[in-house]
Amino acid sequence: MDLIQAIILGLIQGLTEFIPVSSSGHLVLVPWLLGWEKPPLVFDTTLHWGTLLAVGTYFWRDLLAIARGMLSDSLASSPDAKLGWLLVLATIPAVLVGVLFESQFEALFGEPVWVAGFLLITGLLLWGSESLGTRLRELGTLDWSDGALIGLAQALAITPGISRSGATISMGLVRGLTRPAAARFSFLMMIPIVFGAGLVQLIELLQEGTTAAALTPMVVGFAAAAISGYAAIAFLLDFLARRSVRLFAVYCWVFGLFCLLFALLT
Repeated sequence: MDLIQAIILGLIQGLTEFIPVSSSGHLVLVPWLLGWEKPPLVFDTTLHWGTLLAVGTYFWRDLLAIARGMLSDSLASSPDAKLGWLLVLATIPAVLVGVLFESQFEALFGEPVWVAGFLLITGLLLWGSESLGTRLRELGTLDWSDGALIGLAQALAITPGISRSGATISMGLVRGLTRPAAARFSFLMMIPIVFGAGLVQLIELLQEGTTAAALTPMVVGFAAAAISGYAAIAFLLDFLARRSVRLFAVYCWVFGLFCLLFALLT
């Protein structure tokens, strides 16, 4: 992989991790459409760590308040402590699904047609959630059933083409959250799952060893993902304060259908 490809894929990862159009789907479909060699899974994970840095930087005050609340306050007395434990609860389904079905999900990364089809499903989730949600509840009203259901949505999104942010924001909307509240919880809940997956890949990389030439594209992609991810968070939170997610549903359908047509004609 050359540096230009690493930068392009890093920018794509940063933008599409938070904008609900499936980062994993784009990291499969874009190299396939352009005829590039499929990036290794460790590169994909490195890009996710770039977006992890973006969300940590953007929400550092929130994360600090959550950590302090969980360490010093009770659930009953601290909204920050409650939010922290809700994030823990929401992480559990994805961890269980990832551990039990890791090989099955990894196999889908080599199936662009399936990924394009799952992108169409992401569009349906986004469109339908706007119709079902009341968009009246703020983040402080989240309860344990909300955390569990949004966590299940995140577990579903391990499938490439199903947007993690799209699935979790959609479930948040269905549960009655406002769009910005659903997006904020979605962004915060990516932190433990992406950190855990990245740590596993990093340990494997250190055990196997690698060359400086192989590390350079990962570092460049990481930086591109972090910068574009930060910009995407700021954009989406502002966008969702005024507009619906249906625009992204239309994009998923158009891009997914284009990829299916490309596969049919080539």
